[in-house]
This record gives sequence, C-alpha cells and structure tokens, in this order.
Amino acid sequence: MREYLEAAELNMKKTTEVVSRDFASLRAGRATPALLDKIHVDYYGTPTPINQLATISVPEARMLVIQPWDKSALGDIERAILKSDLGITPTSDGNVIRLVVPQLTEERRRELVKYLKKRGEEGKVAIRNIRRDTLEQLKALKDEGFPEDELRRIQDEVQKLTDRYVKEIDRIVAAKEKELMEI
Repeated sequence: MREYLEAAELNMKKTTEVVSRDFASLRAGRATPALLDKIHVDYYGTPTPINQLATISVPEARMLVIQPWDKSALGDIERAILKSDLGITPTSDGNVIRLVVPQLTEERRRELVKYLKKRGEEGKVAIRNIRRDTLEQLKALKDEGFPEDELRRIQDEVQKLTDRYVKEIDRIVAAKEKELMEI
C-alpha cells in the first residue's frame, strides 16, 4: 500500500522539478546560464548542450560570456544560439561569445506570464493525472479484497499529496511571475 503512495509522491515531485527547470530557462531580463540549457550545438555530428562545450559565466547582471574549450566550436555555438528562440544576437571576438540580455518590453513580459501560467496549468494537470492513476491502482486492490477503510485512508493521503504539489506549482508560478514583472 505504502509503495503506491511513495510512487505517487516521487512522480509529483519530478513533475514540479520539471516545471521549475522549465521556468529557469525563461528570460527575465537578467542573465543566467540556465537560459542556454535548451540549446544544443551540432558538435562533430552530435547534439551537445553548450555547458558541455564551454564555460558559461555571468560577469554582469545582463551579460553571459561563453568561453569554448575547443575554439573550433565557437562558430557552431554562435549558429546554435542564432537558430534558437532565445532572441539574443551573440557577439564574438574569436575567443569568447558575449550575450547581452536586453530589457523585456511590457508586452513581452505579459506574453511570458501567459506562457508561465499555461505551463503551470500543464504541470497541475500532470499531477492530477498521477493522482487519477494512483487511485485507479488502489481501486484494483479493492477488488482483490483489501480493507476499504485502509484504502480510504490512502486515497485521502493521495489527495493531500496532490493538494500540496499543486500549491507548490502555484508558488513556483507566482514567484516567477513576480520576477518577470519586476522592472
């Protein structure tokens, strides 16, 4: 019985981590190496994350500096950044790539908040789906003759878990929304 509850909690926790990681790559007008997490460079025929090809540093609040370990990858990294949906044009001096993160417009902030809420809702739906699957597994146990009061208690715990993780996603969304809307 306990294993169903633990599996549900583990899956719910993973869902909130995915939502949180997804939000980390959203640009909020300040530079963070997480902005580059979704960008892969075609390095010798293999899609490779930038952080595996270079050192990424944040010398100023709105600037990223990418210093490739292999100088021949500099052009590939630059092309990958240009092709991405990041919306930042890289500048290169032959040794390092600089990305200056522009200030967000009010309209762009509102678009990002909309996206944020949509992704937050998708995360909550995923958590509710985990609850539904767990409850279905528990109902199958009921048919096998497990005591109903024990099943009811675990169903209540699953609901409490669901509520807790839905609140956690709401908290993550609210914090990121506040960060995005701050000028």
